[in-house]
Amino acid sequence: MSHNLELAQKHAWHLARTLMTTVILFKSDSEYGVLPADDLDDADVVALYEYDPFAGARSVH
Repeated sequence: MSHNLELAQKHAWHLARTLMTTVILFKSDSEYGVLPADDLDDADVVALYEYDPFAGARSVH
């Protein structure tokens, strides 16, 4: 988890490209985190961005 959005975004893109799967950048309380989209399920978090290694990043909102 990170308190820095820019750093979390860089890690999200790197993770998506490494795993070659879609990942979600989310916010939980005051921290940002990244999970593969399939693992997010109904977690109590706010999804902010989706990173697709084939299509790039897009805002969820």
